[in-house]
Amino acid sequence: MSSLRADVYTAPPIPWKKPNGQKGGLWSPIACTLIHGSKEAILVDTPITIAQTNDLITWIKATIPSKRLTKIYITHGHGDHWFGIPTIMKAFPGLVAFATAATVRHMEGQVKTFKKGFGSQFPGEIEENFVLAKPLPKNNEIDLEGNTLRAIEVGQSDTHDSTVLWVPSIKLAVCGDVVYGDVHQMLGECNTKAKRQGWIDSIRKVEALKPEIVVPSHKRASEVDGAFHLRNSREYIETFEEFFESGKAKDARELSRLMMERYPTRFNPGALIVGCMNAFKAESKI
Repeated sequence: MSSLRADVYTAPPIPWKKPNGQKGGLWSPIACTLIHGSKEAILVDTPITIAQTNDLITWIKATIPSKRLTKIYITHGHGDHWFGIPTIMKAFPGLVAFATAATVRHMEGQVKTFKKGFGSQFPGEIEENFVLAKPLPKNNEIDLEGNTLRAIEVGQSDTHDSTVLWVPSIKLAVCGDVVYGDVHQMLGECNTKAKRQGWIDSIRKVEALKPEIVVPSHKRASEVDGAFHLRNSREYIETFEEFFESGKAKDARELSRLMMERYPTRFNPGALIVGCMNAFKAESKI
C-alpha cells in the first residue's frame, strides 16, 4: 500500500481587467494539488497572483507542517498555472520547478506576451521576476519517496502540449486543463473541429489510465475529485461540437445561449463566450 496522500487547494475566483482598465469579470478558480509522503511533498501548479499564491503558501504550511515541499510540477504553459512559482520559492528555499520540455517552451512564450496578456488583465498583481520550470528527464518521471510520478504528454486540451501527472500508486490523475470541473471549458484556442477532437482524444487517454481520483484544473472548491469529471469534460466538448456543426446555432450568441441552457450551473460564462466567438471566427476564415 502506498504511503502517499494528496490534498487539493482551490484558489477562489478573482477579478480581471479589460485593456481599457474596466472590470472584465471573474477568473475561473484554480486547483493546486499537494502530493506528499511521510517527509516530502510535491505541488502541482500554482495560482496567478502574488496574493493568491500567499494564500496557497499559508494553506501548504498548515496542511503539511512537518513535511518539506521540494518540487513543483507544472502541467502546461498557461501562466495562470505557474506565475506563482517565484513567490512560493521565497517561502520554501531549495524548491525546484519541473515541467516537460514542451511546457517549458510554452512558458517562454507566455513571458513574451505577458504585457499584452496576463500583465494587462492583472496589473501590478503578478510577480514579474518569472521563474521557468526545468525540463524533466527524458522519461518524464519524478520520484517521491520511492513512488513514481509520471508526466503523461496527452497533447491538446484547452491549449497545446498539455500533460497530466499520473500517480499510479494511488491511481491519481492531476489533469491540468485537460479536465474541468463545474466550470465552463475554455475553447478559445480550440477553435477548429480538429482541435476540439484533439481535446476529446486527450481525455480518452486519461480515461485509459483508469484513475480513481481525478483533479480538474478549474473547479468549484466544493467538488469531489472523481473520475466522473472525465466524462463530463468530454461530453461538454461533444455538446459544443453538436450545436456548432449541426447548424443549431447560427452565431456565437446563440451557441453560448444553447450551452448555458445545457450547463446552467457551470461557472464563468465569459470563458464560454470567448470559445463561441472564436469558433465562428475560425469558420469564417475557411
